[in-house]
Amino acid sequence: MSKPLSIAAKTSDLMPSAEQRTKLRRWRNLKDKISGYGIMVAGIAVVGSLALIFVYLFSEVIPLLRGASVDVQKTYTLPANEQIASSPAEFITLERYEEIGATYHKNGTVQFFNALDGTESINQQVPKSADAQFSTLATSESSHGLVAYGYNNGEVAVVKAQYDLSYPDDKRVVTPSLSFPLGENPFQLDANRAAINALAIQDTSNGPVLVAATADNRLLLGMVTTKTNPITEETTTNTEVFNLPSLPEGEKVTQMQVDDNGRYLVVANDKSQLYLYNLSKPNAAERYEPVTVEGGKVTAMRFLVSTGSLAIGTEQGRVSQWLMVRDKNNRYHVTHVRDFKPLSGAVTHIAPEYSRRGFWAADDKGNIGIYYGTSARTLLIKSMGSTPIEKIGLSPINGRVLLLDKNQKISVAKVWNEHPEVSFSMLWEKVWYEGRDAPDYIWQASSGSDNFEAKMSFVPLTLGTLKAALFAILFAVPLGVMGAIYTAYFMTPKLRGMVKPTIEIMAALPSVILGFLAGLWLAPFLENHLPAIFCILIFVPLVMLIVGFIWSQFPLSIRAQIPEGWEAAILVVPVILTVWACIDISPYLEVWFFGGSLPQWFTNHDVKFEQRNALVVGLVMGFAVIPSIFSIAEDAVFSVPRHLTQGSLALGATRWQTMVGVVLPTASPGIFSAVMMGFGRAVGETMIVLMATGNSPVVNFNIFEGMRTLSANIAVEMPETAVASTHFRVLFLAALLLLALTFVVNTVAEMVRQSLRKRYSNL
Repeated sequence: MSKPLSIAAKTSDLMPSAEQRTKLRRWRNLKDKISGYGIMVAGIAVVGSLALIFVYLFSEVIPLLRGASVDVQKTYTLPANEQIASSPAEFITLERYEEIGATYHKNGTVQFFNALDGTESINQQVPKSADAQFSTLATSESSHGLVAYGYNNGEVAVVKAQYDLSYPDDKRVVTPSLSFPLGENPFQLDANRAAINALAIQDTSNGPVLVAATADNRLLLGMVTTKTNPITEETTTNTEVFNLPSLPEGEKVTQMQVDDNGRYLVVANDKSQLYLYNLSKPNAAERYEPVTVEGGKVTAMRFLVSTGSLAIGTEQGRVSQWLMVRDKNNRYHVTHVRDFKPLSGAVTHIAPEYSRRGFWAADDKGNIGIYYGTSARTLLIKSMGSTPIEKIGLSPINGRVLLLDKNQKISVAKVWNEHPEVSFSMLWEKVWYEGRDAPDYIWQASSGSDNFEAKMSFVPLTLGTLKAALFAILFAVPLGVMGAIYTAYFMTPKLRGMVKPTIEIMAALPSVILGFLAGLWLAPFLENHLPAIFCILIFVPLVMLIVGFIWSQFPLSIRAQIPEGWEAAILVVPVILTVWACIDISPYLEVWFFGGSLPQWFTNHDVKFEQRNALVVGLVMGFAVIPSIFSIAEDAVFSVPRHLTQGSLALGATRWQTMVGVVLPTASPGIFSAVMMGFGRAVGETMIVLMATGNSPVVNFNIFEGMRTLSANIAVEMPETAVASTHFRVLFLAALLLLALTFVVNTVAEMVRQSLRKRYSNL
């Protein structure tokens, strides 16, 4: 008895005392609290980081949602002599540095002045004959800067303002002056010397083009060519004049505009109608049937930049945009495409912006409106007082504006209008772009031309993202989930110990390597062996079923020689042989059934085929997604409590019945999480899509055609866009959309997972 007592005594000596246990308990509680606070802080940090990402992205996007603002800085009347005071200004401009303004008066005086305070800079005179009187004025596209004076004797004078820069004492000085592109003397446009009632001018690649409507109702087309002697620098002008078909009797021209190619003329009459003239053959110009403009007589009409569309204002204040649309017979028509919020008075003037499809309109009640064509946005309608606004002078950089009212007072205003190109309709609805015969979803955000109309529809990119993810999931989910079920439940532990790590190592493959292999090897291979892909999809499952059936017919003595869980090894050789046979027979199938080329057969049957297409992306991205799906789903199946499966087997269910009735319902939350994780990976994938597709933003679900995803689009275009530009911020909006999409998908997935978990928790 002494020996056990001594052992008990030693054991009691090792037991902590009550005081020691209290200290240990306190220390344990302290560690628990520290761990709890650490986990809480880490969780809050993660949530805070995600919130900061949202905040940062939204801070870059928020300027897109802002409208325009116009803040008047000063109002003044220009200093004028008696001659200018009695001659109202017909046109007003502002140069790109927003320092010098210019007014063009009826008497031919061009008055340059300091735009900020109205102090006079210099006056110059537009040439005219002694007996000529001003009758009308016309301007070209804003970026060309031509101004044409029409006179009552059929003469025309063309001038252009130019601004020379100098930097005395490192300070910029802008010196304005007039240049005379067609010579310093006016030229005779109408040989009959009739008064010019309406005039249009445009600078084309072949020289200026003028169209005049005379007092006796004739239309004249003048095509001007100039030559400069390189030695004497003397400029000679040659003008060809052609007679155009006149308007029907009783109709008068009120507005005219000619495009920058000199091929088309748009004429508005006094009966709210538009006529389109085809000037391609000046000797045989065509006049097309008129179209009616709703809202009364056309009181203002201007081509927007690049002259692909017209902004039109009417006597009832209606403002609309019209496009030059070509029909199936290659014949253009003036087509109404969109209306804007109207002004309350008759439109008096329309001023297009210099480098984008925006424009300003003014009415006879002192209101101004700022509009943008592509986005169909009415950015601002603002009253500038009760005096009618007659002329608008826009800065080429859209930072300042000069407003000339009926009393010849000028208001200089600061403008904020940075991102008018973006609207909900432009991003998510069909838009009718210039040069197109119908509305469409298009992404083409940049071009080499300054006159390019940005097309930034999110529909092709979003559809491409879903398309890539869908095809990848269609390929990855069956293989990943079924492979996980077999590995976790049917496979022997030894074989599972080799298969599971091998598949999980696949997740470490860089996506850029997969994209590289897809673009340079897999895409050409699939193009040359396209029938093999369909054969593999059909015959590999069929061969697996046949081999399984044959194996089941073998005597039990033979089947018993293969340990349970190693049956999958039997399929390796038949599957490899089947794949090899499908690839080997592919060229013969193309010759026998598809005329030698399946891609060409698709093309001949109106199915577009591209080498880098959604099929390639689906296979490669699916290969990249499989490890994620397999690993999570396999862990979920393997974690099903053993007593559930053993109880099912004990009640007489087969292993397959146990799998379907017990294992799958219990593991369904984990399997669903695996699928959604794979979908999230596919949605956010960049490099594979970037390298394995044609990267073309198109709207279709053709598996043989390429696409562009949101993530790939950001990767491609972000390095090339200007910081803080509209394009830059739209790419941030795409990133915000992608983040929101993955957030919504993950949230819905978690809700479904919790629902499944709750439903099958009683198992």
